[in-house]
Amino acid sequence: MKRILVYSHDTFGLGNIRRMLEVARHLVQSSSEVSVLVITGSPMLHAFRIPDRIDYVKLPCLSRNVDGRYGARTLPISLEQTVRLRANLIRSAIADFEPDLILVDKKPFGVEDELAGALEAMSASAKRPKLVLLLRDILDSAESTTRVWRKNGYFEAISAYYDQVLVVGCPEVYDLRREYDFPPFAAAKVRFCGYIAREAGRQPRDVVRRTLGVAANEPLLLVTPGGGEDGHELVSNVMRALNAMPAPQRPRTHIVCGPEMSEARRAAVHEAARALANASVQDFCDDMMSLMSAADVVVAMGGYNTVCELLTLRKRALIVPRVKPGVEQSIRAERMAALGFLHMLHPDLLSPTTMLAALQSELAAWRAHQQPVALRRLDGLAHVSAALFEAMGHRPVAPRPAGEAETQRRPRRNLHAPDGAFGVHA
Repeated sequence: MKRILVYSHDTFGLGNIRRMLEVARHLVQSSSEVSVLVITGSPMLHAFRIPDRIDYVKLPCLSRNVDGRYGARTLPISLEQTVRLRANLIRSAIADFEPDLILVDKKPFGVEDELAGALEAMSASAKRPKLVLLLRDILDSAESTTRVWRKNGYFEAISAYYDQVLVVGCPEVYDLRREYDFPPFAAAKVRFCGYIAREAGRQPRDVVRRTLGVAANEPLLLVTPGGGEDGHELVSNVMRALNAMPAPQRPRTHIVCGPEMSEARRAAVHEAARALANASVQDFCDDMMSLMSAADVVVAMGGYNTVCELLTLRKRALIVPRVKPGVEQSIRAERMAALGFLHMLHPDLLSPTTMLAALQSELAAWRAHQQPVALRRLDGLAHVSAALFEAMGHRPVAPRPAGEAETQRRPRRNLHAPDGAFGVHA
């Protein structure tokens, strides 16, 4: 049994842990001889479905404000104490789990360099696991990223510790080797894997629409600000734009606040939705692909996972990207919009008036049956798994179909959503 340890960067939103769980899930689905241990401080890890042969170590939570500063999220201890505690837990997990490969998300030395000690110890070990760094398509602006990477010695870390750098993106959209001025020794280790297509949702489109009370020929507008911590402005402007739209033109609207939106702001969204005749709200959904599949137009922020979901489904989408503490989402939205995959509204231009015009444009395009351009490179998971198996010298053993005993052990999933299956509140 090959053992893979996944370190997931975890301080803002849900994007990193969702992406790393998708990678872990694909690894165990691709080979019955692989197990994965995820290390993360994400406070929402428990809300996701964890398949067999995947487990996790929960680190104390860190937080990051819009200025990019870190702090202890819940424990009444200093940042230094929290990072030291996390670093010790990471080193213990590596020592006891004895992984064949370690997959590190985003930061070569981890958050606040909490991986540095473990990397140094492993480099001196006789049995060193393979080390792979996983980067999303875009990290931040070229100026900011290059400055941080040079200051923190990340290029040297790649040279000293990492066997490979995998990028879940396409150089045709954003070639980070060139954009971030990777030195030749670091660029040589980069391998582009393509974007990550998302698995189909757990509920069929017609079931979701019926649950939400959407008429047969009625457009469904889905609004999702991701984790929601900084998404209230987006949701508020959508609600005000809908309120200004003539009632006969107003689409059936469903809003997912996100688990990290504050309680007060969630309450305000629920109250505003009640004032609209055909809007509903839920606080969190662990099956966004089902909701997106059911929708005809999606308004969202520009996180990596959300964009991949939209690209997978080829949905009409209006992206209002986050621009603080980094501009990664803005760069992604600009590049994707220029290639015809989606439309973008910059947050500096966001208002009920601009949102109304953008919504009317998207709904008109939907009525005209205009479909966005298709992105061909959505095979990221397969290429990431293949690269990791190759690094370990592992030949995947396909999992056997579930036998009768397995069928009896696990109840079958009911494909028909019961009332309230999506936590809908009008």
